[in-house]
Amino acid sequence: MKRILFFFLVLGPFIALGQTKTRKGPLYKDPLQSVEVRVKDLLSRMTLQEKLAQMQDLSASEIMVSDAIDPVKMDQKLKGKSFGVFEGMGLTVAQYAKVINTLQEYMVKKTRLGIPVLTSSEALHGCVHGGATVYPQAIALGSTFNPALVNQMTQTITKELKAQGITQVLSPDLDLARELRWGRVEETYGEDPYLTSRMGVAFTKGFTENNIICTPKHFAAHGTPRGGLNLASVAGGERELRSIYLKPFEAVIKEAQPLSIMNAYSSYDGVPMAASHQVLTDILRKELGFRGYVYSDWGAVEMLYSFQRTAKGPAEAALQAVKAGLDLEVWSDCFEKLDSLVKAGTLPVRYIDTAVSRILSAKFAIGLFEHPYPNLKGLTSDIHTPQSVQLALDIARESIVLLKNEDHLLPLKGSIRSIAVIGPNADHVQFGDYSWTNDNRHGITPLQGIQALAGNKIQINHAKGCDTWSQNREGFSAAVAAASKSDVAVVFVGSSSASPGYPHPDATSGEGYDLSDLKLPGVQEDLVKAIKQTGKPVVVVLVSGKPFAIPWIKENIPAIVGQWYPGEQGGTAIAEVLFGPANGGINPSGKLNVSFPQSVGHLPVFYNYYPSDNGYYNKRGSLNSPGKDYVFSSPDPLWAFGTGLSYTSFEYQEMELSKTSFSAGETCHIKLRVKNTGAMDGKEVVQLYVRDKVSSVATPVKELKRFEKVFIKKGATATVQFDLPMKELALYNADMKRVVEAGEFELQAGTASDQIKLVKTIEVKDKL
Repeated sequence: MKRILFFFLVLGPFIALGQTKTRKGPLYKDPLQSVEVRVKDLLSRMTLQEKLAQMQDLSASEIMVSDAIDPVKMDQKLKGKSFGVFEGMGLTVAQYAKVINTLQEYMVKKTRLGIPVLTSSEALHGCVHGGATVYPQAIALGSTFNPALVNQMTQTITKELKAQGITQVLSPDLDLARELRWGRVEETYGEDPYLTSRMGVAFTKGFTENNIICTPKHFAAHGTPRGGLNLASVAGGERELRSIYLKPFEAVIKEAQPLSIMNAYSSYDGVPMAASHQVLTDILRKELGFRGYVYSDWGAVEMLYSFQRTAKGPAEAALQAVKAGLDLEVWSDCFEKLDSLVKAGTLPVRYIDTAVSRILSAKFAIGLFEHPYPNLKGLTSDIHTPQSVQLALDIARESIVLLKNEDHLLPLKGSIRSIAVIGPNADHVQFGDYSWTNDNRHGITPLQGIQALAGNKIQINHAKGCDTWSQNREGFSAAVAAASKSDVAVVFVGSSSASPGYPHPDATSGEGYDLSDLKLPGVQEDLVKAIKQTGKPVVVVLVSGKPFAIPWIKENIPAIVGQWYPGEQGGTAIAEVLFGPANGGINPSGKLNVSFPQSVGHLPVFYNYYPSDNGYYNKRGSLNSPGKDYVFSSPDPLWAFGTGLSYTSFEYQEMELSKTSFSAGETCHIKLRVKNTGAMDGKEVVQLYVRDKVSSVATPVKELKRFEKVFIKKGATATVQFDLPMKELALYNADMKRVVEAGEFELQAGTASDQIKLVKTIEVKDKL
């Protein structure tokens, strides 16, 4: 499949030179013309009203009754005009395909210029229409540390999208999980800019290479809202914006060329992103080189006057947004005022032409005019295939993180004859937000996975114990009884999410479901304590969309497993980890992409903090021995970024460098040797961090710069090679200039951010 921008930037203009005199009809309908020529021709034919319609979205509720288009409503709404984008949440795959087919027929055949509409959907971890494959949530994708799997997922999702006629996905989420109370932590790839960059590039390429528009979001710095409350303002300066929050977007724009970007709801340093010319034009376009169009988050333009109050009303909000560089408004109607603004001379028409040109360019670039309709044959061949189900399982397997395994309790021994499967998440699927379902009928629960793998050899005793949120303890006695008559108890605790269009009455995670505390919700920890008191060996599995503060569990429970929302095959994957390779299972290989706090008072807890931000006195306190740097605690995380155990062991033996002294324009070639010293095959994520020893401005104590997941047979040694250009050691100095400073840098290789095994120092001799 040809790359979208290869055609856009390279082939189009040359083809156009030889074709303009031989083709008949409007130039914009000629696929042999360049995108630029087609846009210019079409724009010249459009009325102001037709242009403004391209800058607005069309919602299913405006033209549909129940699950089908109402021709009368459609005629009344469209009035012969084509719109920029259409979205329809809450439909099945077959329903959405039918709706899109009917809508595109109207756009192509009944509008004056025949402009097809972009058709959007959410696809954060699978298409969010009924019947599509449900993959592990984004935070689980991040913990695989395997971008190739993420790319394979989006390549596969593409087929389900094309069967429906979907041409745009409102993903990936490139926010950073640095405020863990925020309900949308689960939609991110984790706390680290580099990991998020690599996952984001892999995700985006899988779609763009198949002519599906990706819409990375939320530009920018949306993931650190004050108090963890969704849409709250974000505090920070320009250096933090550039050094942390922009990095994933910069990588995705440079390497994957998305044709759309979604602005953040929030304000940064007091300026709403939807009205920030500096962010949406100066930085996004002029500095990062973005060439697509800006798609507003839902209702973000209206919020300029109804929420953030930088505008007096809809007209002023529209003016602020368009002048800032926002091109298409979604889920509010402020852009309807642009007509009067242009006619009054308040808004020069060039702003409208620029925005519409960007939207039309995206439509031409993906071949929408030539292929506007769904691939209806794909509804029977490409939806929820055995291959997609297997891929969902493969990702779920690699995302599971073994956090503690005292006395090798896991994998469960073959001598075990009975298992208590307990907890609110033991017999319920947890898919996370932006899923089309949260129903057991559409996935495998942990209980089902354990029953299937155990077969008739092991007695399974199940009890729910409690729910994920309330103070109800009525189920404790049944849970204690189940544990008492079993050889081992596995307790599944955590959270439950809601999704836009698919609410869940008991949600404790997801968009708009933020937490004031990070203790396990409800009485779940008390349930774990009650099971512990039976004296039986206990395994706790945390099934959640974010880290929780569980210091008592870490201290008192011998085996702990983290399973982010695992998709439809999650029950099978967790059973395989619990039983291990000797019993038909697998060896865990996931790593934490988000650090765990000891309590909500320990936030922020990300690993890449400044040297001054982890205490000064180094007299760590405890409940029994008060100290300094928190009187009753240390500032350290419960588990740090990169943590993840295995059933085997790895020895980091050697780190070789091509040399130790470099000019700022050179590249360091690094070779690492890692040996599997345990008794079974396994996968290890080799992590390379860099520490700037002395810098003109404060820099983090370490930053992840490279990682690679490698499979190593027992007794074997793997060689991992990294190339690290010195330009990636750049910082923003006191004058806000991006420079590589001369000095020493420490290269740290290890199995986690706090488990560094090999260290080498290099020198940069000059500035860049």
